[in-house]
Amino acid sequence: MNPLIKISAILLLTFFASQALAAIELKTVAEIEITETDEKGKKTVKRIPPTHVVPGTEVIYTITATNSGDQVAENVNVTDPVPKDMVYIDGSAFGSGTTITFSVDGGKNFDKPEKLTVKDEKGNPRRASASDYTHIRWTFQFKLKPGDVAPVWFRARVK
Repeated sequence: MNPLIKISAILLLTFFASQALAAIELKTVAEIEITETDEKGKKTVKRIPPTHVVPGTEVIYTITATNSGDQVAENVNVTDPVPKDMVYIDGSAFGSGTTITFSVDGGKNFDKPEKLTVKDEKGNPRRASASDYTHIRWTFQFKLKPGDVAPVWFRARVK
């Protein structure tokens, strides 16, 4: 084998072998809250997986981002659609150390709520409301180290 080709192959293998990646895994859990009262009258709120929901039921969606890779992850975005037949509950999105933006066009564009507009029934622009949101995006303002876990969540109500 030509020595130049052999050296190039070794350098190429070394380059690709050293390129460990941050791998972000996402897990979504849907839960409802129930209140239980014990024999002394003490109330406890618990979250459980929903088995049956009816219109008006509030569901909490928790999306957990885990860095399962070997490198620090920067500029992490978690984007989640508001489920079909659900309405986002205004002000319920949370993620510590994140910037939260919303979409009203199926996830194509994102912005702060005060900058979002939609068209009314006459075709005139109006400020978007929480019921117009189709997607939520959390942009992490911190680095996610290997093994780190970062949960974000929101609430939505069944239509």
